[in-house]
Amino acid sequence: MTEDRETRIKRLKMRSMRRGIKEMDLILSQYSARLDAMSDAQIDHYEILLDESDHDLYAWVSGAAETPLEYLDLITDISKHFKV
Repeated sequence: MTEDRETRIKRLKMRSMRRGIKEMDLILSQYSARLDAMSDAQIDHYEILLDESDHDLYAWVSGAAETPLEYLDLITDISKHFKV
């Protein structure tokens, strides 16, 4: 059984709010409000990003570490919406 789009987005929003560190909870929960307007391919990419560790994500969003190329566009988009 496949998950419908609405259910998937709700699940990803919950995953965005329940991270390992508070900073990423705040950043990703706010960013996840944009999921409704994203294409399925963009949502796929965001879901893959959520599998990364919070410490890596925070380092990429804050610019403390170089972002891997496969996430560069997405991390850039997240970063431009938040001042870290």
